[in-house]
Amino acid sequence: MKLWGGRFRGARDPRFEKFSESFSLDSRLIHYDLEANRAYVEALGRAKVLTAREVRELLSGLRAIGRSVKRNPRWAEREASEDVHTWVEERLGRIAGAAARKLRTGRSRNDLVATELRWYAKDASRLLERGILDLWNSLLHQAARHPHAVLPGYTHLQPAQPILLGHYWLAYFEMFERDYQRLEDCRRRADELPLGSGALAGTPYPIDRLKLAGALGFARASRNSLDAVSDRDFACELAFVCSLALVHLSRLAEDLILYSNPAFGFVELADAYATGSSLMPQKKNADALELIRGKAARTIGKAAGLLALLKGLPLAYNRDLQEDKHALFDAVDTARECFAIAAGVVRTLRMDPARMKSATAAGFLTATDLADELVRRGAPFAEAHEQVGKLVRYCLERNCPLESLGDAEARAIIPAWDKTLRSIALSPERSAARKRALGGTAPAQVSKQLARCRKLAATLSRQAD
Repeated sequence: MKLWGGRFRGARDPRFEKFSESFSLDSRLIHYDLEANRAYVEALGRAKVLTAREVRELLSGLRAIGRSVKRNPRWAEREASEDVHTWVEERLGRIAGAAARKLRTGRSRNDLVATELRWYAKDASRLLERGILDLWNSLLHQAARHPHAVLPGYTHLQPAQPILLGHYWLAYFEMFERDYQRLEDCRRRADELPLGSGALAGTPYPIDRLKLAGALGFARASRNSLDAVSDRDFACELAFVCSLALVHLSRLAEDLILYSNPAFGFVELADAYATGSSLMPQKKNADALELIRGKAARTIGKAAGLLALLKGLPLAYNRDLQEDKHALFDAVDTARECFAIAAGVVRTLRMDPARMKSATAAGFLTATDLADELVRRGAPFAEAHEQVGKLVRYCLERNCPLESLGDAEARAIIPAWDKTLRSIALSPERSAARKRALGGTAPAQVSKQLARCRKLAATLSRQAD
């Protein structure tokens, strides 16, 4: 069965039939298709385009198809069609008879698929938000476990300053909070009904599109039929949000891959999320995290591909847009899967606070605190910076840590050297505690950050339920 064909004679090349089908992919939109058709049938009934009897027959048939699909989750494996819309109409014809031929009165596959894909984007964004909430809970769990633990903070992947471990985890919470907000924004823009736009010019039948939008759970109806059937901005946005969220996950993965290396030894992955080597018995590889890095690259490619797909399309609908579902479905599926794996990895990590603290001594991480203390005593920062830099160089040349440096040696470089400066130099906890300004890594600030994040996560979890 074709939804077109009166103009055509002769058979199509079977290779082209296979090349152009989308049923194998868009069959996952079946429930959206059935619901959109149900609401449209009712709208046609209200517009007196269908008789009451025809409305009953079509609705009964659509419900029967829905029950059949629900009973057999693998229903599509035994079916074939050009697309899911054709399959539904053909199946409806077997059940409802001649009335099925009136199903697409004033309606096109163009506005139908645009409606279903927007609906999918709305639902997908909510599922992705749940994935982020799960990840948030894992981050918060770790942030609260070792409230006083310090670890080296890095810039350029070189030791920089001590930070609280909780501050580290909450930095990623901030990233994923922005991703959550972007999903909310994306869903709001997707919440617009194209159905009733026809192929491109609108419908000549008196369809109440505002009522149709409400019946299908959309916030509004599209204002321009030409744009409505060809717009895929929402798909690009959602694919971008997925790719950016996975960039954040990939950064987290990279950190944990490094930190789980014995050269760092800050964390150990649970066996549930690691693999070994077929040759080297001692190996414990962070494959879950490496796969997240790899899948981030794939999803970035999907987002870029969607933009490339749209860049040269004239108005309105073009068959190129059939490819949008490949990119969007894969981006969403991959992001959901990565959120779930990352949440499990983070939740089950074993931390080594002692190893983290010992690493803070290796990179002179309190050097800036020494300079700051000299500034408090009246020295210009440039002078304090230079003195402390010379002290670090002196230690490096002699391969000695700060704690083994004699007071006389230190005083020869920093004349103001005393017990207070030595205490500052040897206390990464004190260094962290000095960063008391809003957003800093001092314990009081981190506690406030943690409380805010917990409250937000709890509120949004209740709303999601």
